[in-house]
Amino acid sequence: MLSNTPRTRHRRIKENGRTDPADLQAVLAAGLVAHLGVIVDGHPMVVPTVYGYDHERIFLHGSVASRSLATLDRDVCVTVTVLDGLILARSVFEHGISYRSAMIYGVPQLVSGDDILNGLRRLTEHVAPGQWDYARRPSKKELAATRLLALPLTEASVKISDGDPSDGDGPDAALGIWAGRLPLVATWAAPVPDPLLADGIEAPAHIAGRTGANAHPAAPAVRIAGQETGTT
Repeated sequence: MLSNTPRTRHRRIKENGRTDPADLQAVLAAGLVAHLGVIVDGHPMVVPTVYGYDHERIFLHGSVASRSLATLDRDVCVTVTVLDGLILARSVFEHGISYRSAMIYGVPQLVSGDDILNGLRRLTEHVAPGQWDYARRPSKKELAATRLLALPLTEASVKISDGDPSDGDGPDAALGIWAGRLPLVATWAAPVPDPLLADGIEAPAHIAGRTGANAHPAAPAVRIAGQETGTT
C-alpha cells in the first residue's frame, strides 16, 4: 500500500485514487517529464525536468549551479502527469481529462559516489532505453558539474482517470449532444540526424526502432521480490 498521510490522502474524487505501489511505478514508467516544486529565496518555483527511478527513489539531475537543486534540507513536491485524452460531456461543467498522475513528497537526498552513475543510468535509460551503453559515459569533469538528487517514494499519491462522461444518465442526456472520450496518443517520429553528423552513421536500432511507438505506454507488470509491479 502507498503511504496514507495528510498530504497524500485522497479527499476529492476518491474513486480515482490508487494505493497499490505498482500503480505508482506504472505512472513513472509512462511519464517522461516531472515537475519539481521547491521554495527558492522564499518564493515558489516549479521546474520541469526529465527523471529516472527505481523501486525506492525518483532521480532528478541538473547543474551544480541550479538553485532548484540546491535545497536539501526541506520538503519538495515532485509531480508526474500523463495526459491520455479528453472527457467531453454534454455540459461543460462535466468535462474532464483522462490522465495518470503521481505526487511525491519528501526531502531529497544528494546522490554521491558510485550511486551517481546508477542514478544517471536509470535516468538515461528511462527516456532513451539502450542509450547508456551506446553513447559516451560522463567524464569526471562532467560528473563534478552535475548534481543528482534522489527523492524517496515513501510518501506518494496516485490518481488515474480513465472513465466516461458522468452525465449520461442525467437530465442533460436528453439534449441530443454528443459525448464521449477523445483519446490522445503521442508517438515517436522518425529520428532526425544532426546536420554535422558524418556520412554513413545511421541511427542505432534502439533509437530508430521507436518510430511510431507510443511515447506514454502503459507499463508492463513484472514480478520483483514476490510483488507485481511496473518496471523501467
